[in-house]
Amino acid sequence: MKKKGVAKEPEYFSSATNMPTLNYNVYYMKPLEKVLTFLVAFAAGAFVGYLFYGGIGKDEFGQATVLTWVLNITIPFVVGIVAGKLFLPIRVKSIIEKRKKELNHQFRDMLEALTTSLGAGKNVNDSFFGIYEDLKTQYQSDAYILKELEVIISGIHNNVAIEDVLEDFGKRSGNDDILSFANVFKISYRKGGNIKDIIRNTHEILSDKMEIAEDIETLVTSNKMEQNIMILMPIALIGVIKMMSPDFAANFVTPTGIISTTISIVIFVVAYYIGKSVLNIKI
Repeated sequence: MKKKGVAKEPEYFSSATNMPTLNYNVYYMKPLEKVLTFLVAFAAGAFVGYLFYGGIGKDEFGQATVLTWVLNITIPFVVGIVAGKLFLPIRVKSIIEKRKKELNHQFRDMLEALTTSLGAGKNVNDSFFGIYEDLKTQYQSDAYILKELEVIISGIHNNVAIEDVLEDFGKRSGNDDILSFANVFKISYRKGGNIKDIIRNTHEILSDKMEIAEDIETLVTSNKMEQNIMILMPIALIGVIKMMSPDFAANFVTPTGIISTTISIVIFVVAYYIGKSVLNIKI
């Protein structure tokens, strides 16, 4: 009896006007992109595997044996496969985070334009029409915020409640600020609240948060660079030793050397993830 697989969360939904809307919380690589990403990670992993463990199984005269050739192929292959498998979700997470960061900046610009438009005396619907034309000159046609404004404008044309469209946008975005704005907008718009003040206050709060986040990012950038250098240093050091002093490098393929190398790699990997979590400051 076959076990039913869990359905994947869709990358796109359909709006009330049948327009495709992006789910910012997921990303599925295209087959070619996935293969190329895997191959890059595989090559890097195989190189590191051979660098650290290449040459195991030599005889007492330092000559390569059949075991050496087998291990020289097997170990890099296995390490490469593991590296590829581990890197794919890391790459996907990186793409999702970058996409959300771009959306956050674009949403701030949308609020700024919306505040200006409402301040000029336009109503909410006309303001959204106007800021779409304004942002088209600022962003490329495939920008996330332009796609979202197209959904909003389509909803207005088809008599779909604008607050419901914004709420859907907030849920798909995975961004607490956008969702909070959509919820407050929905309540105020239905009860006749001061939309202009709400949008202006939301823009100010979001701008302050982003400025603080950018200041923190600037402060920790050098630390992140140092962390990456420290991770690459053991690889570079082993490579230099093996090139400059092959006799000393032979110690790495002894039982003691293999155990020491493996323990060191584990320590560096753990240290990397601890350092990454410490430097990943969220507001």
